Amino acid sequence: MLENINHLALIGSLMQQMCVYLVIAYLLSKTPMFAPLMQVTVRLPDKLVCYLVFSAFCIMGTYLGFQIEGAIANTRAIGAVLGGILGGPVVGFAVGLTGGMHRYSLGGFTDAACAVSTTIEGLIGGCVHLYLLRRHQADRLLNPMLALGTTLFAEVAQMIIILLMARPFDHAARLVAHIALPMTLTNAFGAALFMRLILDRRETMEKYSIAFSAKALRIAERSVGVLMQGFNEHNCTRMATIIQEETGVGAVAITDCEKLLGFVGVGADHHLPGAPIASPHTFKAIANNEVVYADGATIPYSCSVSKDCKLGSSLVIPLRGEGNRVFGTIKLYEPKSKFFSTLNRTLGEGIARLLSNQVLAGKIEEQKRLLAQSEIKLLQAQINPHFLFNALNTLAAIIRRDPEAARQIVQYLSTFFRKSLKRVSDEATLKDEIEHVDAYLQIELARFAGRLDVEFTVSDDLLHLRLPTFSLQPIVENAIKYGISQMIEPGKISISAQRKDGLLTIVVEDSAGLYQPMPDSDGLGMNLVDRRIKLRYGATYGIDVTCQPECWTRVAIRLPVQEELVPC
Repeated sequence: MLENINHLALIGSLMQQMCVYLVIAYLLSKTPMFAPLMQVTVRLPDKLVCYLVFSAFCIMGTYLGFQIEGAIANTRAIGAVLGGILGGPVVGFAVGLTGGMHRYSLGGFTDAACAVSTTIEGLIGGCVHLYLLRRHQADRLLNPMLALGTTLFAEVAQMIIILLMARPFDHAARLVAHIALPMTLTNAFGAALFMRLILDRRETMEKYSIAFSAKALRIAERSVGVLMQGFNEHNCTRMATIIQEETGVGAVAITDCEKLLGFVGVGADHHLPGAPIASPHTFKAIANNEVVYADGATIPYSCSVSKDCKLGSSLVIPLRGEGNRVFGTIKLYEPKSKFFSTLNRTLGEGIARLLSNQVLAGKIEEQKRLLAQSEIKLLQAQINPHFLFNALNTLAAIIRRDPEAARQIVQYLSTFFRKSLKRVSDEATLKDEIEHVDAYLQIELARFAGRLDVEFTVSDDLLHLRLPTFSLQPIVENAIKYGISQMIEPGKISISAQRKDGLLTIVVEDSAGLYQPMPDSDGLGMNLVDRRIKLRYGATYGIDVTCQPECWTRVAIRLPVQEELVPC
């Protein structure tokens, strides 16, 4: 009977079997189970998936084979070899052993030989895996030509094992003579095509990921800070324009929970910013905090504004803020003539997160700005009423005997309050801070009447540097209030500044040396100055206080060098 078997007919039959095999593999490639097969398998869960999948293909290759007098012409080797190539020696051995035991259970004079040879084929694939991994050539494992060559070699080994083990020998020899060429070619080409399928699926996923990432990055790059400036019609229209240009969808809309804030694309003539929300899909997305996709088929879509609208499908994604609360939506549309791509559906959800984060970041920045203004006002409010009373008493004491000195005190008092109460920015130059402190100290010099000495050591080339407002005056006031004013003998205040290695250090030193370290109790003004510097520049900057009891107290303000902005 074997003599009557035509090689070409057997090849054709095995090729048909292989086509069924590959169709099943193609269908499997559409499932999540296929994902571990698209890369070199190293993790245990992925190895388990690899074992299960290729063991199933190994068994299926046997079931789809053709009976030839106690033997089965089959494509079992594809599963065994590819299991080894992708999963490694252990997986290859396990797949080959499983396929071999299944073949052995079916009986026939080649059952033992086929069981051993299938196990050996799995190990051959595993050895190739191990060899290339050790040579750091893992990328070659997905090469279809490697799969072809390895399977070709494995099938030759199988034929040799059949000749060595199957009995009677003459029957085994006739069988090998008729099935060797068809099985070797079919399994080799089948393995190469299976690997090509894996490679194509991987390349498709990579292209999809690259396209997704490229679009997402371009949108993120172009939209940086847009909604941080405010969630309003102007900014939402800008953002919708960017998204529509980058995604190529028919239209893009952005809403809050009540009205349309921005609309760009098909239907812009009747979808007008400022109009109240009318779409039931939008209301559903806001109410249920869920993505609503109306594809126009499964879920009908019709424009709620105009019956002549050309839009045919809509994806509505909630924008979520603090506490996962919905504060608006982003909507992507496609016209009736265009398919809504999966890429844009997935990208839409990513864009929604981007927009949500921008709005949230904008609110945080606004809160920080308001907090900074509050802190400035708090520092302004820290101007001790006793200082004003003392200044007025000093003025009253000298106004009769030295009108010119009194006039100077009034000018200093005016300068001090003007710089204290009329600052709107949270930054000032070192020159402004020095002038503010100088006005304060001139009044204190008059009050202490010869018992206070003041020394400034600040180079002119540092006066243009910027620092947070009210960084210096509270420190100097502390030195007067808790240091100099407690002394019986005359005291001295020294103010110096130096720039080194990108660091600006301003030092205020008094000659009292009465500082007592008390955590969180160094005065509201000093704590606020330290906290504002750390929040603005980082924890490595701020205020350091050192003291030599009854000799000196030294307060160092450390901040990065910030050049003054010069208008263009």
